[in-house]
Amino acid sequence: MTSPAHAPATLEGWYALHQIYAFDRAALRRHDAAQLSDLKAGARSAFEDVAAPVGGGWSAIVPLIGSHASLMLMHFRPSLDELGVVQGRLAAEPLLDTLTPVYSFLSVTEAGLYHITAELAREAAARGGRVGDEAYAAALAERSAAERSSAHVHRRLYPTLPSEMPYVCFYPMSKRRESGQNWYTLSLDERSSLMQAHGTTGRRYAGRVQQVITGAIGLDAWEWGVTLFGHDPLDFKRLVTDMRFDEVSAKYAEFGSFYVGRVASATEWLGTIG
Repeated sequence: MTSPAHAPATLEGWYALHQIYAFDRAALRRHDAAQLSDLKAGARSAFEDVAAPVGGGWSAIVPLIGSHASLMLMHFRPSLDELGVVQGRLAAEPLLDTLTPVYSFLSVTEAGLYHITAELAREAAARGGRVGDEAYAAALAERSAAERSSAHVHRRLYPTLPSEMPYVCFYPMSKRRESGQNWYTLSLDERSSLMQAHGTTGRRYAGRVQQVITGAIGLDAWEWGVTLFGHDPLDFKRLVTDMRFDEVSAKYAEFGSFYVGRVASATEWLGTIG
């Protein structure tokens, strides 16, 4: 007997903000060489300020390739307020007046505890209890603490910027809520099984692609963000193709736009402007 539909527990880590811009070339051309040099110097200082803050997290510059946009900025911080500080610091730079916002995505790193939540729900039913009762809550707190202390989950919640994987692919996604294909009406046992199979596909790319999953329910129109880092951008195509043949994606996934580029230093990126 499967457990009824209810939300899986999740663990959260750093808040994330993906900002995507297109160049306003006309605005850029209005500046002479001396003015542009000053704008670049100010922007370089701002990007260096936010790249690796003392309180934790990081920011990265990703010039985009093959997109209707020109640039993606990624920020990971311990709190939402700290993301707001980064956003304000960069918005104050005059060079960013030559960039037009195209899209932004606010989320938080997430590890879903599908398997654990489903297991505890079955145990609650077997003892005549219910999801959320005192015994369930105590067991969930204990299991969640153990998960959070594991190196694997720590890497998911507090990801590093992998210098050996300079290519980046970001896209938002949601689970389908249509008649006959509604993810949220499946039992937790069914969702747990589907996500385990989905995770098996992703693990085949270990060492080739680093994946960061961020949850955005209540924060953005899309429900999750996926940020992939890789040595070879073809691995993004291979991974996403393989995952779309998993039942969880084939039946229940909806995808937004994809943004692809390569991480650059502030000096590298600013050297392309002008």
